[in-house]
Amino acid sequence: MQPLGRTVEQVTGEIASRQHGVVARAQLVDVGITPEEIKQRIRKGALLRIHRGVYRVGHIAHCAEARYLAAILACGPGAVLSGRPAAHLHGLINGSPPPPEVTAPTERRVKGVRCRRYRSLDPSEVTQSNGIPVTTVPRTLVDLAGTLGPNELARACHQATVRFRTSPDAVEAVLSHRPASPGAATLRAVLHGDVKVTLSALERRFLYLLKKAGLPLPETNQRVGGRLVDCRWPQQNVTVELDGYRFHGSRHAWELDRRREREAYGRGDQFRRYTHGDVFDRPNLVLRELRPLLSGGQSQLAVA
Repeated sequence: MQPLGRTVEQVTGEIASRQHGVVARAQLVDVGITPEEIKQRIRKGALLRIHRGVYRVGHIAHCAEARYLAAILACGPGAVLSGRPAAHLHGLINGSPPPPEVTAPTERRVKGVRCRRYRSLDPSEVTQSNGIPVTTVPRTLVDLAGTLGPNELARACHQATVRFRTSPDAVEAVLSHRPASPGAATLRAVLHGDVKVTLSALERRFLYLLKKAGLPLPETNQRVGGRLVDCRWPQQNVTVELDGYRFHGSRHAWELDRRREREAYGRGDQFRRYTHGDVFDRPNLVLRELRPLLSGGQSQLAVA
């Protein structure tokens, strides 16, 4: 029997309000709502079936978070969101929300849900995001490595650094338990800057301008002093950072950018920072500033 003085609707609504508008049958039974009361609300349309034993309450919008949590509830206790949906939830990849992927102690067949069974999932590899059980960022990167190409994987790793300060060591800790994980070699190469990749349209456009102008191309997204640098010319001692808001818009990212600038000067590099507007709208100014630096004429320009 539901708690004294509260209706079935109130109890159901309280659970749903914490879970993006979805509830599991087992949760309703646990708080004293009878199977017959559940059936009545299904007939009235107050509970809308998503999966077996999992319902949307009333006509609450079925957002991506609701879909993901419903899939987790349908896959049973201990289930967590993983793979691409986990990466989407963490903000590591762009685009429309991918279909649910769940890792659970017992494999379940749930329509519209990819469910993988795990024998053991270390508690340190599980967290919550917006109230949804999900694999941690390092574990999610390991799972992504088998499904993404080098460029997409590099973008995901970059976002992990910007948003969560995820370090290569944190990812290596997960890989150490899964040395044969698909894509592990590519992930390690990306993390340590051994794969030449471009992270964005901004970077691709910047490299195109340099090539068209006949200027030497930099090393891109390489680790210098343990930190990823957008563009660097080691022989000319020049470092360039490219500021797209998508990758540099957070407070932590802003502070990290300032730190990169100080470190560049500390190792004796000339340092320049260019925005999306600089590269796309004022390319001649960018090239005019870089040409003497890359041809050995560093003394012609004052430090910015």
